[in-house]
Amino acid sequence: MMMPASQSNHPLPILIIACGALAHEIVALQALNGWNHMHLTCLDAELHNKPQLIAGKLRQKIAQHRDDYENIFVAYADCGTGGAIDKVLLEAGIERLPGAHCYSFFAGERQFAAIGEQAIGTFYLTDFLVKHFERLVIKGLKLDSHPELRNQLFAHYTHLVYLSQTQDPLLIEQAKAAAKVLGLIFKHHHCGYGDLQNGLEEQVLKFG
Repeated sequence: MMMPASQSNHPLPILIIACGALAHEIVALQALNGWNHMHLTCLDAELHNKPQLIAGKLRQKIAQHRDDYENIFVAYADCGTGGAIDKVLLEAGIERLPGAHCYSFFAGERQFAAIGEQAIGTFYLTDFLVKHFERLVIKGLKLDSHPELRNQLFAHYTHLVYLSQTQDPLLIEQAKAAAKVLGLIFKHHHCGYGDLQNGLEEQVLKFG
């Protein structure tokens, strides 16, 4: 029988099921905080463009690991699924990060709301999305083969806001270039890890 963490010298393992777009940040937080009992598995980051598939993939991933982990936490927000993720997690008795999408938990709900009020019609990028802008946005939305789609897909956007996790001048310049490609006004807010760190820390410490 597995002993509670308080009665054992070894913390109970916890599995984090995350969006692949968060993998780098989660691994960085794991190393920074020494969360050695935290294990990570990810769904494909390209689901970012296919939110209707996330809940089903998540259900499969939970079933795959349910017998191996007593403690599972999901590093997703709602991510455009219209509550489908929450339905899966309610059935499984598993919690997730707060918020509607990763932009809100990186920025923090209050700051994110303020940013949205300042720039109505905003397209957001994170470090990951800046690094993979060509693959996930340009090719993912078929703007490379059908550039005319840009005016249709981004007709209601006015600003591109880069919510950075790291202070990297190169990424800032790449984000500016992305804004130019999309014909949007560029803004930058440095957020760090925000509620991603807070949410993971709360879960990890439960079993540490």
